This record gives sequence, C-alpha cells and structure tokens, in this order.
Amino acid sequence: MTRTISKGRLWTARVMSGIAILFMLLDSIMKLFKPSFVVDSVNSLGFQEHHIYVMGILGLLSTVLYMVPRTTILGAILLTGYFGGVMATQVRLDAPLFSTILFPVYLAVLVWGGLWLRNEQVRKIFSLQQ
Repeated sequence: MTRTISKGRLWTARVMSGIAILFMLLDSIMKLFKPSFVVDSVNSLGFQEHHIYVMGILGLLSTVLYMVPRTTILGAILLTGYFGGVMATQVRLDAPLFSTILFPVYLAVLVWGGLWLRNEQVRKIFSLQQ
C-alpha cells in the first residue's frame, strides 16, 4: 500500500536530492574532462592522474542510479560507499573536520533525507518503531 505525500514534503525531498545530484554530476563530469585544477586537486589527495576517470565514472554511475526511481535505493547505497571513501581520504590527510571531512556526510544526509521523505520503503527500513 502506497500513500500519497504532501506537496511540501515532496518538494523538500526533491530539493534535498537535487542538491546532492547536482553536486555529484558536476564533480563526476569535471573528473571526466580533467581540467588542470581537478588534476592538481586529485594529485594533492594522493591519487595519480589515471585514477581520476575511475572516480568520475563511479561517481557518475552511482548518481545516475540514484536519479532513476527504480534504482534509487541502490544508487543511495553506492553513493554512501563513495562518500565513505572521500571521508577516509580526508581523514588520512588530517583535513579540517567540519568543512572537509564531514562534507560527504552532509551530502549523504541530503541523499538519504530526500529519499526518506519521498519513499515509504525507506521510511519502513529506517523506522524507529518496532
């Protein structure tokens, strides 16, 4: 049984998901085009230039899966893994906590929060009730 949700809740979910999607599309596409500032940034994180395409493809694939309603949960799971890798890299570099290390957590909150608001299955999975 599926229930309809309010317009406000639906638009909040769309905006939350949209922000994460736009950021990840921009990030992934920039990695595929490899402008010099992206290459420099990735090199400073300890990765070699040939890793950039792989990161871009993985980010783009995960984001596209998240965008498709039928595969949105799989996409959210893959994005969460991707964000975990980003966090691990930043922790290894002793980056600032709130602005850098936790940035992927902020994106994950947008991804899962938007999904939770619009998807009854996700609300059931993450329900605090017994």
